[in-house]
Amino acid sequence: MALGDLTKQIAQQALLSATTREPAPPAQPENVAATILGQIAGMQRALKEDEELVVLFQNGAERIRVMEVFAPSRQVAVLSGTDADRNLTRVISAVETLQLVCKVMKVPPGSKPVRVGLINPKPKDSNA
Repeated sequence: MALGDLTKQIAQQALLSATTREPAPPAQPENVAATILGQIAGMQRALKEDEELVVLFQNGAERIRVMEVFAPSRQVAVLSGTDADRNLTRVISAVETLQLVCKVMKVPPGSKPVRVGLINPKPKDSNA
């Protein structure tokens, strides 16, 4: 009967270990900055040779044409572009509140289409 008791004990241990597992680690929150960059990149890939993607940011009366989007972190985006007077303008924004207007527009004949620069943060070196 010792073999029967041993089998019963192993079965009980298996049941206990199956029911007392630690919960799975929480899922990583969505990387909104990467999603925004991915959406802009996807829209640009779909453009024809005579089209460009015009990305606009507006806050009150201030409106800029975005020429570059830099995501230094998952929570922050830095937009660089020009305002109505062609002044270099930067916007630093939390990505959760960022709203951009994206338009596909035809390029005037003889002009070269402009592409929005997209810059992801470089991964940090774990050896540094």
